[in-house]
Amino acid sequence: MSFRARLTLVAAVAVAVAVAVASVAAYLAVRSELRGQVDDALDQRAELVAAIPIGIVETQPGQFFLRIPAPALGGPGGYVQVVTRDGDTLRPQGEELPLPVDDRTREVAAGGEEAFYGDAEVAGTHVRILTVPLAPGYAGQISRPLTEVDESLDRLRTILLLVAFGGVALAAALGLVVARTVLAPVRRLTEATEEVTETRDLSRRMDDEGSDEVGRLAASFNTMLAALEESARSQRRFVADASHELRTPLTSLRTNIEVLARADDMPRVERERLLADVVEQLAEMSTLVAELVALDRAEEPANGPEDVRLDLVAAEAIERVRRQRAGITFRLDLEESVVRGVPASIERAIGNMLDNAAKWSPADGEVEVAVRDGEVEVRDHGPGIAESDLPYVFDRFYRAPSARGLPGSGLGLAIVRRVAETHGGSVVAERAAGGGTLVRLAFPDPRAGGNGRLGS
Repeated sequence: MSFRARLTLVAAVAVAVAVAVASVAAYLAVRSELRGQVDDALDQRAELVAAIPIGIVETQPGQFFLRIPAPALGGPGGYVQVVTRDGDTLRPQGEELPLPVDDRTREVAAGGEEAFYGDAEVAGTHVRILTVPLAPGYAGQISRPLTEVDESLDRLRTILLLVAFGGVALAAALGLVVARTVLAPVRRLTEATEEVTETRDLSRRMDDEGSDEVGRLAASFNTMLAALEESARSQRRFVADASHELRTPLTSLRTNIEVLARADDMPRVERERLLADVVEQLAEMSTLVAELVALDRAEEPANGPEDVRLDLVAAEAIERVRRQRAGITFRLDLEESVVRGVPASIERAIGNMLDNAAKWSPADGEVEVAVRDGEVEVRDHGPGIAESDLPYVFDRFYRAPSARGLPGSGLGLAIVRRVAETHGGSVVAERAAGGGTLVRLAFPDPRAGGNGRLGS
């Protein structure tokens, strides 16, 4: 059963229950009112019977009848019968149908029971009977037929049944219309989902207008599609970048290996040079692959964020780069600073900044490193970055013309930017006063409550 059918059925059942409850309540209220009117009439007749003298007439030997005056102007009618404590009955002359007498009626005649109402069938007629005490040893029974009341209630039941069936049918029809209207956005969302599944087009977006549940569902679906699209784009970019950057070293490595395979009579010095080139190319390829993987994983850190002492992480990165760049002097100004992030990613970003600064510094140059207020500044005293290159230094694989002859893949600063973005921070590069380059990596204040994509 479809969701729309279930919604229609639920609406019909809910209305049916409501109509049934209302119908039963209305029926009981009308029944109580009509029978209350009959009871009031019986009460009035009982008062009249109790207020007038009642005589007993013997018309024939052993035949006794009640002598009871007729009420003024007819009054509230009713069939009257007197019952003795022994169960004998007396009725007005000409009235042949006896009313039923039971133990409770005799108790009323004997004075041991209060007045009470009851229903009975007399000669096929449904009657209402009021039994009241009269003189000592006698009880009076006054009855009225309920024919009109029963007929009215029968008509009322028929009307209520018709109204109930009509209400349920109308509720089902309206429920179907409402379900179709309400579920139209869900149907469009389902069709769009099926289309995305069939076409693999992750750029498709849903109509997420409105603040209701369907609108929020569409917005969440759009967010999921955007994340999937970015993930797919990142994968394609990673494959394209890897294939592009690995093609040249692989070609060179293959050429050298082929030359070595055919060089049986090659001089030893030449062979050792080719072997050294192969080892160097393998090292460059390993570095390139590691940087590609680091760049790709920078978007999705393996560990969750935590409080990080930025000054201590920077000190560790400096020690690692100092061992690799023995001729470079690092001048430090590290103040205690706490940020929120992934320590390994932050250390790699700072290490790339330091490595880039050391690479552009003279052989015995100096690199200045400062940490304060969630910001890392690294300055070198090299030739600096040309104004035309500044907008592109953080792009993947971008290498300035002056850097074409230096080792590197062009991914170091791209990794720095990616780490900054995933931590909700920023990174900028500018020409330093007096020469050289200044790179600033800033992280948001953890006390502000927002930390970019990594969360709080």
